[in-house]
Amino acid sequence: MMNLMHWRLLVAIAERGTITRAAEQVGMTQSGASQALAQMEDMLGVQLFIRDNRQALPTAIGLQVLEQARVMLGALAQIRREVEAARGIPQGSLRLAGFPVVLATFLPPLLRRFNQLYPGIEVVQLEVSDDEVHALLDAQLVDLGVVLNPDPGRRSWLLGRDSWVAVLPEDHPWPEPSIDLASLLEQPFILATGGCSVNARSLAAAAGLTLADIRVEVREWSSAFSLVRERLGVTLVPLSTLPEQRQGLRVLPLSSTVEREFALVSAPGQEPGAMAQAFLATLEAR
Repeated sequence: MMNLMHWRLLVAIAERGTITRAAEQVGMTQSGASQALAQMEDMLGVQLFIRDNRQALPTAIGLQVLEQARVMLGALAQIRREVEAARGIPQGSLRLAGFPVVLATFLPPLLRRFNQLYPGIEVVQLEVSDDEVHALLDAQLVDLGVVLNPDPGRRSWLLGRDSWVAVLPEDHPWPEPSIDLASLLEQPFILATGGCSVNARSLAAAAGLTLADIRVEVREWSSAFSLVRERLGVTLVPLSTLPEQRQGLRVLPLSSTVEREFALVSAPGQEPGAMAQAFLATLEAR
């Protein structure tokens, strides 16, 4: 029998593009979400999504079902808002800017908890680069932003940490179980930025080192992994960006750990509003 969670999962798959990300959004395991989708398709007697290259794309009938699912969930949300308003529960929206990897990995558990505590507050997530986060905050177009390695002089709320790791071709002859940053940067190098200002180039500069042999520069971490598999060079990436399937890759920790911090900050020159304060209080209560 289908319940509300099934319909939320259906819409989440369409919005997130993969069953894995949709499962994280609605608070299910990946296997549980796959089983739930299969149950829906079995009960309805139609295929709702085409699974291809780890993506899930709605079929023609899937699009029609999704349209009605959104109408139903929208009506339920309106009922909830009216009931919550009558009970005096806070209403409104919170605008949050961050880069995709953080929104996909670090924030979902916090967002689920916040939604439980403050169901009347909608969190609007904007996926942007780290430079764009600062621009949106400076223009006061968002309430909170996720920043990398926040300025020590600015008030911030720590969200999480992520270590940088070396990624080499699987058959690379490096003899040790870890590698020092200087030796890594001397290798033929694939520079991946992830759209962030903090990357191997900035880490090298901070350590007084240089990238001796950059073979190619790419924005997407996935592109860097593909190039490393082709033995075109090595790269340095955040641990959270590593793919689930690592065939052809050899991942090594740095001999001296280098981390990046994620933190929430509010617009400069002003205190967080009531809804932002509620979100930050949820973060601090973890």
